[in-house]
Amino acid sequence: MLDHVFLTVSDVERSISFYTAALAPLGIHRLFDYDGSKGPPGHPDLKGFGANGRIFFWLREGLADSRAAHIGFVANSREQVNAAYAAAIAAGAADKGAPAVRAYYDPRYCAANVLDPDGYSLEFVYKSWQHAQG
Repeated sequence: MLDHVFLTVSDVERSISFYTAALAPLGIHRLFDYDGSKGPPGHPDLKGFGANGRIFFWLREGLADSRAAHIGFVANSREQVNAAYAAAIAAGAADKGAPAVRAYYDPRYCAANVLDPDGYSLEFVYKSWQHAQG
């Protein structure tokens, strides 16, 4: 299991606005700003996003390389996939695959794909077998 991911973005304020809107339907919010001067020499300033008391997604400003990452965010339902996709598009994302079942992976795999303002590939994904059935 991953503890955290740093994503280097070209304009941190633009990315904060984008991710604040795009991740809100998933219950992921901006939780903490880390002042890099408090860390070892050269440590970047970080903008942290997370949920349930965990910060796991960090933005840092620098030279973005959209080919360097694809990030899948967990959704708890198909409705959350739809809402995150709509929020991301409204916040300026480019469509890379509307919400739908991705049967080529599994018939229970529902996802939507977008490109963020730096061109990073994002996926909002609901895999029903990974959630408790109620």
